[in-house]
Amino acid sequence: MADIIASDAQAVSVARRLGERFAAGDARRDQDRAIPYDLVEELSRSGLLAITVPREYGGAQVTARTVGAVFTELSAGDSSLGQVPQNHFFFVNVLAHAGTAEQKRFFYAEVLRGKRFGNALSERGSKTAHDFKIAFTPQHDGSYLLDGTKYYSTGSLFAHWIPVYANDPQGRLHAAWVRADARGVMVIDDWNGMGQRTTGSGTVVFSNVSVPAAHVVPAHLIFDKTEIFGAFGQYMHACVDLGIAIAALRDGKRLIRTAARPWWEAGVERAADEPGVIERFGELALLVRAARALVAAAGDALDAAKENLTEETSAEASVAVAAARAQADTAALTVSSEIFGLIGSRSTADDLNLSRHWRNARTHTLHDPRRWKVRHIGDWELNDTPPPRNGII
Repeated sequence: MADIIASDAQAVSVARRLGERFAAGDARRDQDRAIPYDLVEELSRSGLLAITVPREYGGAQVTARTVGAVFTELSAGDSSLGQVPQNHFFFVNVLAHAGTAEQKRFFYAEVLRGKRFGNALSERGSKTAHDFKIAFTPQHDGSYLLDGTKYYSTGSLFAHWIPVYANDPQGRLHAAWVRADARGVMVIDDWNGMGQRTTGSGTVVFSNVSVPAAHVVPAHLIFDKTEIFGAFGQYMHACVDLGIAIAALRDGKRLIRTAARPWWEAGVERAADEPGVIERFGELALLVRAARALVAAAGDALDAAKENLTEETSAEASVAVAAARAQADTAALTVSSEIFGLIGSRSTADDLNLSRHWRNARTHTLHDPRRWKVRHIGDWELNDTPPPRNGII
């Protein structure tokens, strides 16, 4: 069973405590690719996975800004662990937007008990990341038969339920909840990326898996109306990147103060007193502060749009999230790379594993391209053109 979190403040406090705990073994887990089953279970028991469940169903229904703070705290501790629940919250949100009352009652109760949602979205060999070719065949009894393979299934190694994106014969998008231990389901631990190494982002094979109609949600309905569904999903990704930037700056600060030597021409005793180091560290800190501010503003924009959802508030929330993602992308990549130059050769030692922050940033920021975030920002600011309803901005 899981604890029940009752407020926004409690959610942030629990996340901060867990983030600090995650940070203690982050470097070793990355180096050994030690899959953190115990810590994911601890995350479940903490109650954090249920914080977006509506109050009428027994959840805390926290604000988007609080969700952002939670993801930032967890990711600053260990960005792999911070990313693991992203798809969980994504599919809790699918239920909120397109599930029936009965489906909400059932699956929200599962979440409140600490059950975890993974994901099976991505496929290989399709023209774009949004093409789903997995067989999803209706049966006479109203159920569906699922057959095919999904890749990059973040969190599915830890999941109790694996929601799958698939198109029906009419080409309409559906989300199907499949029990991880269902007959015909095989989760393969084969993720071998250079970063985000312990996210459980393996392959999931579905071999003629029967899915009851009660576990299938018509996700295509989400995009038939004004929405901030896509922006919320992107917001969580921005917070993972922000967490990476915070962690790189934090570890860089510690090593500059304890392990770095000043350049001899500076005439100072510590690298932390060298003017050039101070100035450049300030520039890196400025990138992180800007990302923090834009993430907070994006959370506020999402909350404002939820309270008063119009085409304009929806577009503004999406653009605010795009700005946060673009800035967090820059902060994570820049800080995690340039911090080495302020520490010196010692920073490259394998035992420090400082490189994990850059590897994590480079891996996670490839999720979807920054250039399209900036393009949509520009089109909104210049031409008043709202971003598309595609679930990715």
